[in-house]
Amino acid sequence: MEIEIVEKKENALLERLEVTFKASHVDEGTPQREAVRDKLSALLKAPKESVIVDAMTSEFGRMQTVGYAKVYKSKAAALKYEREHILVRNKLKEKKVAVKKVAAPAAKPKK
Repeated sequence: MEIEIVEKKENALLERLEVTFKASHVDEGTPQREAVRDKLSALLKAPKESVIVDAMTSEFGRMQTVGYAKVYKSKAAALKYEREHILVRNKLKEKKVAVKKVAAPAAKPKK
């Protein structure tokens, strides 16, 4: 898999670099998010925990994926600004398990 940076944009207010990329993956399936994060962190010389892959799309039959990623100045900035489900997808946070409350069975009316 090869990654090409299409566009870079500095966002000083949110302490991040916004990146649009193209990943070419001939003879492979759509790349995993973790593999893309590894390649982007190496390419942009940033620590892996500060790289967030927001979205990736690939068309049927094409060996190319287009995506959008954010490179934060620090992991703390990523945790501060990023949405919860995106952090879970990028394995920076654990998914919260919702505990369902089971209602007590209704009492039967006496006859």
